[in-house]
Amino acid sequence: MKYTISVLVENHAGVLSKVSGLFSRRGFNIDSLAVGITEDPSVSRMTIVVDGDEYIVEQLEKQLNKLIPVIKVKTLAPSEKIARTLSLIKVSAGTGKREDIMRISELMGARIVDVTRSTLTLEFSDTTDRTETLETLLRPYGIKEIVRTGIIALEKGPNCTRLSKRPH
Repeated sequence: MKYTISVLVENHAGVLSKVSGLFSRRGFNIDSLAVGITEDPSVSRMTIVVDGDEYIVEQLEKQLNKLIPVIKVKTLAPSEKIARTLSLIKVSAGTGKREDIMRISELMGARIVDVTRSTLTLEFSDTTDRTETLETLLRPYGIKEIVRTGIIALEKGPNCTRLSKRPH
């Protein structure tokens, strides 16, 4: 099963290396990793997706909490999170294909962000499942290139992964 772990860390050089090193030393593969600053510029949020069981995730949480730059660790329950990935998809779009690709884009909620004589580039932000659906629909037209961000996630509702106190 895939687990999404939200980790608040001090925003310093080398923190990503420490966290990813913990995973590699223990032989755990990271399926997705996204890092960015939070509402507090001295704090970054890492969203890490791993495949494993509850025991593995519990061990990872304990090990992450031992790292000095880690402020808070929280595993987000599947039913209690909003998760998205951002994709840019460049598709071959000759004259006969362009309208079909534009229709698929509109139906799926993707934005066209670049147009050339032979290609359309789409921007799409949604769940992993819907992203894969869009890719499947576009594949017959000739996908030239795809780039995807890692998954980002927040808890649904009023709960927040927050600092209990500011880091020193």
